[in-house]
Amino acid sequence: MTTDSNATENRITYNTQGHVCLVGLNRANKRNAFDSHMIGQLSDAMTRYEQDDNLRCALIFAHGDHFTAGLDLVELQDKLNDGVFEFNDDQIDPWGIGGKLRTKPVVVAVKGTCFTVAIELMLNSDVVIASDNCNFAQMEVQRGIMPFGGATVRFVAAAGWQKAMPYLLTGKAFDAQTADRLNLVSEVVANGTEYDRALTLAQEICKAAPLGVRGALSSAQDASRNGAATALANIHSYLPPLFHSEDAKEGVIAMVERREAEFKGR
Repeated sequence: MTTDSNATENRITYNTQGHVCLVGLNRANKRNAFDSHMIGQLSDAMTRYEQDDNLRCALIFAHGDHFTAGLDLVELQDKLNDGVFEFNDDQIDPWGIGGKLRTKPVVVAVKGTCFTVAIELMLNSDVVIASDNCNFAQMEVQRGIMPFGGATVRFVAAAGWQKAMPYLLTGKAFDAQTADRLNLVSEVVANGTEYDRALTLAQEICKAAPLGVRGALSSAQDASRNGAATALANIHSYLPPLFHSEDAKEGVIAMVERREAEFKGR
């Protein structure tokens, strides 16, 4: 899928701050509801992040008062069968269903309305910081469809069958504190502080050894996708290139010299 060059505005903003990639949902007048252009532009942004060796962590956030109201079903109704959610092997699927598997971490800061694909973006990220004013709902069954961005698998894996199913099968809303109890978020913070907290965590990730971070993420993804036994059988394959990296040497020297390591990602 490619972004329509005739889209009248940038639904996604893309900026960098040091080693952090800042990706903003930018359709605030529609509560950041995803239309086909926004879906394509988010994939383009995440693919660009993946390909930039200088960037070590992405932060997805929202412009305006709400993270996203979900899908713009009016715009998407006639396009759902036309590949709008299909991604080729060179593209990052923000929901991690198809496309290329990302190799670098993603932090998400959410606030206000967080419906359907918002939850599924969270579930496909690595760290989620939620404002205490969030209103969540996996409400597809109330719109005549079903969750298809990963919630049927990842929501259940995070919360457990008996905790997840009441929300998946009814579409009823829940608050940030409930999302925390369901293991859908990493932290709940005061409204208005979620972006700064998420940026702080993204910057902390960027200070760690990039090769080590990517190895840890890859092993965890392996376990999530293929099971614990497969991931454990593969875990030693990561070690030789890490142990022989310049960053591993820097880590030891920094420890001996009692200073903060300066990792280069090689």
